[in-house]
This record gives sequence, C-alpha cells and structure tokens, in this order.
Amino acid sequence: MEKDTKPSGALSRREFITGMTITLAAAGAGVAALSPLSGAEETPSLDAFLQQHYKRLTVAEKKAIFARLEAEIRSTYGVKAAIADPPPMDGVEFAYALNIGRCIGCRKCVYACMQENNQSRDPQIQYIRVLKMKKEGRGIDLQSAVHDYPQNEAADPDYYYMPVQCQQCKNPPCVKVCPVHATWQEPDGIVVIDYNWCIGCRYCEAACPYHARRFNFTRPHIAPEEINPHMAYLSNRPRYMGVMEKCTFCLQRTRVGRYPACAEVCPTGARKFGNLNDPQSEIRKIIENERVYVLKEDLGTVPKFYYVLAK
Repeated sequence: MEKDTKPSGALSRREFITGMTITLAAAGAGVAALSPLSGAEETPSLDAFLQQHYKRLTVAEKKAIFARLEAEIRSTYGVKAAIADPPPMDGVEFAYALNIGRCIGCRKCVYACMQENNQSRDPQIQYIRVLKMKKEGRGIDLQSAVHDYPQNEAADPDYYYMPVQCQQCKNPPCVKVCPVHATWQEPDGIVVIDYNWCIGCRYCEAACPYHARRFNFTRPHIAPEEINPHMAYLSNRPRYMGVMEKCTFCLQRTRVGRYPACAEVCPTGARKFGNLNDPQSEIRKIIENERVYVLKEDLGTVPKFYYVLAK
C-alpha cells in the first residue's frame, strides 16, 4: 500500500496548530509531507500550507485558493476540474426522509454517492452503510443488523434494509468537539469540513453516534477517468491523507436546485429530499403526515434525517 513519506524533521499540521515554533525551512519540509494531491516532486507554497480558515477568507482569497487547487488536480490527475463555492440558499433548511419499507438494499445509493463525491476507491471510502435486519414481526431491530451482506442477498423480502449516513444533526456533537473549528454547521443545516484546516485528531469521529465520518489513513486514490470534475470546496474536491470527510447532502448539487446523487439514483423512490422550511415541500408533507422517527433520538442530536416504515 502506497504511503506518503515524511522527511526527517518535518513539521506536522498538528504541531503547527498547537503553536510549535518553526522556521521557514521546517515549514517547507512539512508542506512536502502533507501535500494532499501531489507527489514528493511537487511542493505547494508556504502560503498554501499556512492557509487561513475558510470562513475567514475574502472572496478574492477564496478564488485564488480555488485556482491553486484546480491546478494541483490537473497536474496530478490530468483532469480539468472546476471548484465552486455555492452558498446556502436563503430560507432553506435541508432534510431527508427514507422509507425503509421501500428500500431493497441494492446499494445503488452507495456507489452513486462515491461517484459524485470523488471518494477514494483504494482504499474504498463509503459515506452510506446499508443495514440489513430481519423482520420477523419485530419491526426495526438494529441489534440484528449487518452491513456487509453479499450483493445477491439484497431485496430479500424477509429483511428490512436501512441506509445510514450523516444525519446532519441540528445539534451536532461532532462540531462541538473539533479543537480547531475545522467543521461547522452552515445556515441550511449542512455540517461541512474544511479539509485544509482539519488536523486529523478524529475527535469528531469519536463524537458522532452514527458512525458517519471517515478518516483517510492513507493517501486516497481515484482513477482520473472516474473523477467528477464538478466540485465544491466544502464537499467533493479530492481529500488528503490524514483528514476527515463525510456526507454533505451533495451541497454542490442541492444548493443549485438538484437532488443528492443518492436520491436521484434510488430505483424504488425510497429517498425523499427537500426544504424543511417550505410547508408545500414533499419532505414537509412526509414529516407531517407519516409516522417518522430518527435514530438515537434520546441523545438530543436532533437529526434532520427521518425514517419512515411504510409501503
């Protein structure tokens, strides 16, 4: 398995964040070790390494960063990517509803998500886990659930299938524990991560009760022909080794009026997505008229991912 190498005396991101005194030479070595997209022969500038928190940047600074990242992607993958920054829409709070009674466990949502969001193929990173659990007249029984069932065991009428991903909590514990504020909640309710600011401490992973965050233990790999070139800074641009990532409700799509990739590909219509603040939206009508529940309600995370058990 390929691993990034770190030169002797190189500065880690964590050491920098905690205030360790450095020289420009040491910082330059740290940049070489932490380069997210490039090989050892390509070293980003010191400015790139010392990039400010995304929320503190001006519009001009963001454009300069996007241009730098696009150039790195083109150099590394030979792909002409376009990194955008779609803002939250006024008056919109996104929510999801999933009908367990209709889900057949085909995992098309899993792979559509990977394709849309440029997740690593080696090692493989998936944001969605599909839980398979016996019916046996007991309703939803998470204690019996497995998520590594063979593909030919999907659509078994004796089982329920329940996809689980980031719940986009209204009270997200992952945000509270981040020591450098690299993850936060946007006005439309989406919890995002600044991959350049993340120090890889994994506190957020430990705090999430839904196992919704993924850590890059090694450099992510994806074939150039499999890259989705339509990217957003806070969602589906290529990630780094040593940082966290997660579902963002495909904000590069949903903030411009499209459905998330997982909802668009669902063959049974089990997935519904929309604006919780719109009383005429499909998601709002489902919540008001169906019997819905959320995972681990007793924890007070207030998920905006609702489950329905209906045909």
